[in-house]
Amino acid sequence: MSKRRSLLFIPGNSPGMVQNAGVFDADSVIFDLEDAVSVDEKDAARDLVCSALEGLDFGETEKIVRINPMDTVWGKIDAEAVAKVKPHAILVPKATEEAVVACDEILSHIENEQKWTQGEIQLIALIETAYGVEFSSSIVNASSRVNGVLLGGEDFTADMEIERTRHGEELSFVRRRLSTLCKARKLHFIDTPFADVNDLEGLRLDLKTAIEMGATGKAAINPRQVEEIHKAFTPDLKSVQWAQEVVDAWDEAQLSNKGVFSLHGKMIDAPVYNRAKKLLDKIG
Repeated sequence: MSKRRSLLFIPGNSPGMVQNAGVFDADSVIFDLEDAVSVDEKDAARDLVCSALEGLDFGETEKIVRINPMDTVWGKIDAEAVAKVKPHAILVPKATEEAVVACDEILSHIENEQKWTQGEIQLIALIETAYGVEFSSSIVNASSRVNGVLLGGEDFTADMEIERTRHGEELSFVRRRLSTLCKARKLHFIDTPFADVNDLEGLRLDLKTAIEMGATGKAAINPRQVEEIHKAFTPDLKSVQWAQEVVDAWDEAQLSNKGVFSLHGKMIDAPVYNRAKKLLDKIG
């Protein structure tokens, strides 16, 4: 899978931020046409984002657009307009099976019309409701374009009528559920943004929790959060050295047909080797 450690939300109605989206060092940027944009600015924001995607060079940064929900008056219009300028992916808010299928059909039509390869534009399901969590497996299976899930913690807790807290215990179940689903389907699991941009320690703790629960990346709402996200998702030197020792020792053990062996007093078997190999793959 491509690298998606950080996904930075960029308001679709902010010309300055849209123009400079590629300089924030995020792996991906999400141009937001939904929550960041008021009703009377929807059309202008869509035009701005489409013009930027068509005319600006964002370098290696992945370009994603969060459209409006497909059951609103703007959703279909957003999907059609955005697809024609070919972002890497579209983020489907309030994701349902029907929304994913509807978006997929629009993309397939436009790819066929433009004679592009079918499936080039990917979909990310934004799971942010109780329904979305309950039927998350069906949602990601609704289209082969879906290659990631993003947890929307604020909307989810609002839908559940529970408090969104700094420690995030209220999200433990949904984080585990979505990370397991994504691991089984080989999808990215992108954790919810941390809302307090001035609470650096809170962000670090939230990152630690998300990674322990299987997140492969995290969304950000401010460029200042990107560096901390990258640090958290980059293995430290000690971990890299351990992984390299395990892989080297494993390769040597295979010459003697050993399936299990000891390294520094600890048993090394296939699951340990696989974990070490995956860690090294992250920095490869």
